Order: sequence, then C-alpha cells, then structure tokens
Amino acid sequence: MRSVASRFSIRFGLIAIAVMLALGTVGFHLIEGWPWVDSLYTATQTVTTVGYGDIAPQTFAGRLFATVFMMAGVGTVLYALTSIVQTVVQSEMVAAFGQRRRSREIRRVHNHFIICGAGRVGSRIIREMQRAKCRFVVIEREQPKVAGLIAEGAHVIVSDATLEETLKEAGVERARALAACLPNDADNVYVVLLARDLNEDLHIVARAVEEQAEPKLVRAGANRVVSPTIIGSRRMAEALIKPALADFMDSITAENLDLGFDEVELQANSIYIGRKLKYTNIRSDLDVVIVAIRRRRGEMIFNPTGDTILEAGDLLIAIGRAESLLELDRQAGKVREKV
Repeated sequence: MRSVASRFSIRFGLIAIAVMLALGTVGFHLIEGWPWVDSLYTATQTVTTVGYGDIAPQTFAGRLFATVFMMAGVGTVLYALTSIVQTVVQSEMVAAFGQRRRSREIRRVHNHFIICGAGRVGSRIIREMQRAKCRFVVIEREQPKVAGLIAEGAHVIVSDATLEETLKEAGVERARALAACLPNDADNVYVVLLARDLNEDLHIVARAVEEQAEPKLVRAGANRVVSPTIIGSRRMAEALIKPALADFMDSITAENLDLGFDEVELQANSIYIGRKLKYTNIRSDLDVVIVAIRRRRGEMIFNPTGDTILEAGDLLIAIGRAESLLELDRQAGKVREKV
C-alpha cells in the first residue's frame, strides 16, 4: 500500500508540473505571439523563479497573464517538487529501516538454509522450503524477483551472493545448508568457494547450467551438484522408455498428493535403537516404507530386510504420507524410557 501511495504522489506531482508548464507555454504563445520554444523557455523561467530577464512580456495582457501565472505556477510547482522529494526520501528511509530490521532478524536465525538466487530454479526451492516450513534466507540482487517474499516478511537480502559480506550477513557460518542456484556457472563456483571457506561443515548443493561445470563445482567444495538439463533429459528418456516408472515417480513428486520421500536421523537414545526393523511400528502402524538406510560410517543399505538392526545415527530414507513421515521423525527422536 505504501509503494502504491508513493507512486501516486510522484505521478501526481509530475503531472502538476507538466500541466503548469503547458498552460504557461500556451498562454505566452497565444498572448505574446512568441514561438513555442520561447514560450516554453519563459514558462520554465517563471515557475522555477530563475528569471534571466532576456525575454519578458511586452503587452498589458501578457503581463497580466504572467502575474497570475507566477502566483499559481510557482506555488504549484514548488509544492509538487517538495512532495516528490519528500516521497522519495520517505521511501528510502522506510526501505533502509526495513532492511535494517530484516538484518537483525537474520542475525538471530540458526541452523537455516541459504538460497542464492531466486530465478526459475531458486523460486521452486523457495516454494518447497515454505511448504516444508523450513527456516531459510534468500539472497537475490534483483528486488522485483523477491518483492513478494519481502512483503510476506521472509528473510531476504537484496545483494550479490558472490560477495563475502553478503554470505556473512545471511549467516553462512551458522547455517545448515546452502543452495547455489545462480544462472551463471562461474558465479555458482565462486559462491561455493566462499561458502566452503567460511563454513567447512556446511552442506552445499550447487546448480550446474552446463554439464562441464559439475566437476568444477565439486572441486570448489559442493557436496552435491544438480544439473536441471541432465535431470530433465533423463526424465524425458524414462517417460519414453519406461512410462509406468515415470508415472510412478510423477505421482510421488506431485504437489497435489500428500506423499513423498524424506530422510530421518535416529537420535542416540531413540526408541528404535538396537531393534530389528521388523519389530518396529514403522511399517505396521505408520505405513512408512524404508527404502534405504545410510549408516553413520557412510555404508548404504538398499532395501533393508526386517532383520536389519537400527543403530544410532542411522539415516532412514523413507517414503510415505506427510503426516506419517512427521510422526516417524518424532519417534526417531523420542527417548527410550528407562526401566
């Protein structure tokens, strides 16, 4: 609402100035018979109170018109200019205070996600973050791309993600993970290098626009590199060769279905620790399927059997309904009662 009012005030002021200049130009042209350029020149001198004195009305009607035009035109133009300047200054002050307030809020955020770039890829990531109710900070240099997020009160930094001070302002040193999804591979490599240098434990996922950029991003410090072009071509090939599999994957990732994958870490004192998978309530009560288990030491167990014993630090790769996955996450952190 404030931006709409500001635009209206500036537009109204500019129109008022244009109208007064037009009236003065037409008046001097018709009364004094001056050329249009001289008439505009005199009208501009009058409303700006410059008064060089090189051109002046000679007739009685011209001087009478000039007197009235001075009183009306000068006051109108000065008021319009004052209104425009005041509106611009207020807008800048509001923007500065708003950015300062958002910076204070960002400094209090911990264990969050940082999304560098709010383009086509970044905007999809942001929507997924919002749907999962995750804490995140967006870095985008073009304010129109994040104007809606700013209006919603999201944590947004309008700046260049390739600057070290910008990443520090986003809290990279205390963040959980970072997504480098800028439209340029060189910028993504630089962001990954800076982020890895500032936080050695940060989980970094980077976008590769070109396929040859993937090894460079890995060497720069990215934990995982995603190429939308490669993924898109693979999905299209699956849709051609294995349409049933493609339909199944689409049904899982469809936004209108309450079904998806998740990863759940077993805490040290969880009720699941030391129990065989078949003796837990994961499949029977929660109706969640454990697709794989990643051990703390890095071993990956695909399609674990019911006799697989769960250990502390295991990362369960699960598929199920959203509410069931949330309950599994709660159970995974639930402490076993002492007997």
